[in-house]
Amino acid sequence: MSEMIEVTGMVLSAANVMENDKRITLLTAERGKLTVFCRGAKKPTSRLMAATNPLCMGRFSLFPGKSAYNLGEAHITHYFEELRSDFEGAMYGMYFADVAGFYTVEGAGEPGVLNLLYVALKALMREEIPKRLVQYLFEIKMLVLQGEFPGVTNRRSLLPTTAAVINFCRDTGLERLYSFTVPDEVIRELGRECEYYRRDYIGHHFKSLDILNDALGA
Repeated sequence: MSEMIEVTGMVLSAANVMENDKRITLLTAERGKLTVFCRGAKKPTSRLMAATNPLCMGRFSLFPGKSAYNLGEAHITHYFEELRSDFEGAMYGMYFADVAGFYTVEGAGEPGVLNLLYVALKALMREEIPKRLVQYLFEIKMLVLQGEFPGVTNRRSLLPTTAAVINFCRDTGLERLYSFTVPDEVIRELGRECEYYRRDYIGHHFKSLDILNDALGA
């Protein structure tokens, strides 16, 4: 019998398989991104039903199968229930999960990416921080974690506050990343910079971002 492993992770996405099962993509601190089958998780009586929804975070007990892991137990510490009742917040959350999934692979521990995703989702639930600011700081910090962030560019003149925010995001720890807010004009400049970063440094088209922008009329 294969040995059970314990991981800390968050469900990035979930799909129905057959009549009663689910397949989830799990981002873990210890082993990176994993595909996990969840037997009977669609049944209303299953103890795994709620734990296999996207953006659930906690401890997962897994055992290896032939082509993927199988979920044995789950102990969820954060359901992010506020986002489930907030349509706009949920769309941001799914985009963040999409970006995290793009940057992670199986077998490589990703505590930094997992922690960034966690603090960004927590920030989305704070009314005093504009959600667009949460997005742009998340995108910048993700590039920093991946060693791909180019810093403040010389393509255009930026407001001093905008340049200071970019540098702060680059240099600060995650515990202080969402400790401030800024005027709308600074958020707009950050948005233009992040559009440039997505195009020239990420180079990937995220459908979840299209859905988010269409819904917000951006």
